[in-house]
Amino acid sequence: MTALQHLQPTSHSLLSALPSGWVGEILDGELVASPRPSVAPARAAFMMGVELGERLDQRRGGNGRWCFLRAPELHLGEDLLVPDLAAWRRERVAAPPEPGAAFFTLVPDWVCEVLTPATTGLDRARKLPLYARAGVSHVWLVDPVARTLEVYQRLKRGWLLTASHEDDAVVRAEPFPSVSLELGSLWLPDVAEELPRLVAVP
Repeated sequence: MTALQHLQPTSHSLLSALPSGWVGEILDGELVASPRPSVAPARAAFMMGVELGERLDQRRGGNGRWCFLRAPELHLGEDLLVPDLAAWRRERVAAPPEPGAAFFTLVPDWVCEVLTPATTGLDRARKLPLYARAGVSHVWLVDPVARTLEVYQRLKRGWLLTASHEDDAVVRAEPFPSVSLELGSLWLPDVAEELPRLVAVP
């Protein structure tokens, strides 16, 4: 399989047939499969959730104004998208999600995509317009290789890049202006010895 493989005919049933280690999404009626993230983007997504969740999600002792989910399956009209992170303002969530819910139809207020060499084009060219069409208010794009964060706000004519940050900057960005986010916490250490070596066990 290639880094991004387009499968026809489109069907939700094809999602379960994807090989292990691949994530399927349905974009404009087309099933698109992309590989699960490697260590650097996986760490960036995890740490982003930790940094924001501890301050804003009630379950983590935060102010309780937001509900965060890691890689939720979103059914937005005819599109099925799986962002790396998504969040909803608490006042829009009438009740806690069902524990067994397989997907969500409520449009998030914020979405974060962590870019990889295999998915950068997909996230920018195809998913950003779909998030705008669905009504997502803010999107963050994180690039763990370039060590950057791009902050987008949806306007009537599309997305507006409102801020761009890099390296170890301390960031306050919409829709979380009360949170100081240390970008350096998202990146892998420069010195390999700072993290234990992870070895896959067959």
